[in-house]
Order: sequence, then C-alpha cells, then structure tokens
Amino acid sequence: MKAEYPFGPVSAAEAQEIMRAIRNDRPMTKVAFPVGGEAWLVHRHDACKELLENRTFVRKPFADGRPVPYGFEFPAFLTKTLQFMDPPDHTRMRRLVAKAFTQRRVEKLRESTTGIANELIDRMTADGAKSANLVDAYMLPLPIRVLGDLIGVPEEGRANFVEWSHALLATSGLDEAKVMEHTTALYIYLSELMAARRAEPQDDLLSALAAAKEADDQLTDGEILEIAMLLVVGGFDNTANFIGQGTLSLLLNPGQRAVLTEDVDGRIGAAVDEILRHSSMEMGRPITARPGLVPFVASEDTEIAGQPIKQGEAVMVDLDSANHDDGAFEGPEEFDLRRLHNQHLTFSHGLHRCLGASLAQMELQVGIGTLFKRLPGLTLANDPVYLQGVLTGGMLDFPVSW
Repeated sequence: MKAEYPFGPVSAAEAQEIMRAIRNDRPMTKVAFPVGGEAWLVHRHDACKELLENRTFVRKPFADGRPVPYGFEFPAFLTKTLQFMDPPDHTRMRRLVAKAFTQRRVEKLRESTTGIANELIDRMTADGAKSANLVDAYMLPLPIRVLGDLIGVPEEGRANFVEWSHALLATSGLDEAKVMEHTTALYIYLSELMAARRAEPQDDLLSALAAAKEADDQLTDGEILEIAMLLVVGGFDNTANFIGQGTLSLLLNPGQRAVLTEDVDGRIGAAVDEILRHSSMEMGRPITARPGLVPFVASEDTEIAGQPIKQGEAVMVDLDSANHDDGAFEGPEEFDLRRLHNQHLTFSHGLHRCLGASLAQMELQVGIGTLFKRLPGLTLANDPVYLQGVLTGGMLDFPVSW
C-alpha cells in the first residue's frame, strides 16, 4: 500500500482514529512525498523500537546526498552532526560529547533555571499586569537564557538566537542568500567565542567540549562548532515549544491540571513525560502526520515487523502514532499525568537517543512547574497563533491571563 504524505490535516480525535486503524492494519506504510521521494513510515511502537535498534539502518547514504523526502533541504552543518552519523564516527563523537554534557552539569543548572523562571514571572506580573503573550514573556526567554548559560554565550550574544534559529530552520519565506547570511553570522560568532574559550577556559559546555579527551582523541574545533550550532538552532526552540504545548494541554484539561497542582514537585516529572508523549494532540489546530525528522536508509535487504525493506529504501518513525499505540500504552488517547512506565519515543531510542534529553526534561520540569505554582489562576485568553514556514513549528502568540 502507498499513500500520499503528509496525512491530514484532521482534528485530534480523527487523527487518533486514523492512527489506530492504520496500526491495526499494518506496522508501516510506504508514503510518497510531494517532492517525489518515498519512505516507509513505521506506525507501531514496538516496530519503531525495532527500527531504532537495528544497525542495518544507517544515516550515511542520506547525509551523502540521497534525495531528501521533504520540500526543503537541511542546513549543511546539520548533516555533519550526531543525528546524521553512523558508527564508528557516531560512537566516537557521542562518547566525547557525553564526557562534557553530563547529568551533573545539567543538574547544576536546575537552581539557576528556577531563578530565571521566577524572574520572568515577576516581570510578567509587575505593576499588577494580568495578561501576557507567553511566547515572548516566558516560553522563549527561559530556554534561551538556560542555553546561553550552558554554552557560555554572554547575555549580549543571545539577542539573535531566535532570528538565527528560525532562519536556518525555515522551510519557506526566506531566500537562500538570507539563510546563508544568518548561517555565516552564527558560524563567525561561535568561532570567535570558541577561540576565546581555547585561550581562557571557563565553566561552560564549550570549554568542557574543548577539554573532553579519551586516550589521544579529542574533538576538533570544527566538530565543536557544529555541535554548538546545533544547540543554538535546536536547543531552545523545541524546549520552548514543549513548554507551550504542555501549558496548553494543562489548560485544556482542568482535571489533569488539578492532579499536577495538588503536588507540583512530586508529579512534575511524570507530567513532563506525559506532555512529551501526548501534547501534540492538544495543540488546538488540525493534526498532520509527524515523522521523526531524519530518515534512516537500509544498508542491505532486511525487514521490520515482518515487512521486507529493500536496500536503499528510506524508513522513518511515525512519532505520534508510536506514542499513542495501545500496544504500548493503556488508554493512549487520554492525557494522564498518573501514567506509569511512560516509554515515549519523543527523544528517540537506542543509538540515536537525544543527548540533550536530560536538559530538556529539567527545563520543562522547572518551566511548567514554576509557572503553575506561581500563577495558579492561569487561563487561556484566546486561541494560540502558530508559526508558519519553520521546521520546528511552535507558537507565535500564546495569550494568557491570570
């Protein structure tokens, strides 16, 4: 069976029914993209895990120029980063990055992140203010400041993060010259910052990456710059989006909001996992199928969940379907903060599990938890307005009052 892609748009309820029917019928679907490329889209949770654990599926043919099954090209620097690599290069890079990007480093940021969240809420509520656009007041500045502190970017250097990120992730609306201008500006800025850290190391991620060694191996400046560019481009935008999605989910589900606010500190960890699993279904707009960002390619003839895959065929994770598979989750259509054993695939799985997952979880726990502690009367003032033409999507305006 072959289908046109993307599916939709449909309502969240319709999307759930469509995904359930597809999963019951087959583990995956061959889909055709508008630009002419094809890929297998894997729908079932267990089949997605099987794919992500199978070393037969690789990134390299894609990074080396296999046609992209999208209507846009990824920025060139992204294809040199971890999610586009295969072993042994991936193994080496991940091991070295993990030496710098530690759980201890993330936890050291929790207290300062809480301070930033409270400071932003103080500004929102100053002079008796009772409403705000949560995007500009909270969702974006919180992860931007955390990311700046983590990498070691001075406050004055963070002003262009949003413009740089949205330009490099634009799928429409910007010409190639403008994208190149922003890419060059970001590269020059981080190159100069990297040179400064080489000359005078500090307690930040850039310095730690520069110092990370295993035997005689260490990261080159070029490799560190590509990691830093990836962090700037994707390291705050997705977190901001999940803060928005999670907040919206809680505002639209007062029963689950009450579950959280009864014991924010005790329940915020499970709440964030459920937000990561489910909240795309609470966005308040039509749903389209949402695959994992980068396809895998079969390096030889193989199969997944009994479906033969030919050498050279592309395969992608159907993330929303996998995260709502009733074979893996009880009552997957429900937004349930009391859910146990939440094995969502939002951060991927296995070899390509996101190295920044612990940082994102910490920021979401602090960002959402502090917001509902400080503003227990938070309400949705109007329908959110969504960004267009940016790969990561997200909100442009999220009007709230309290």
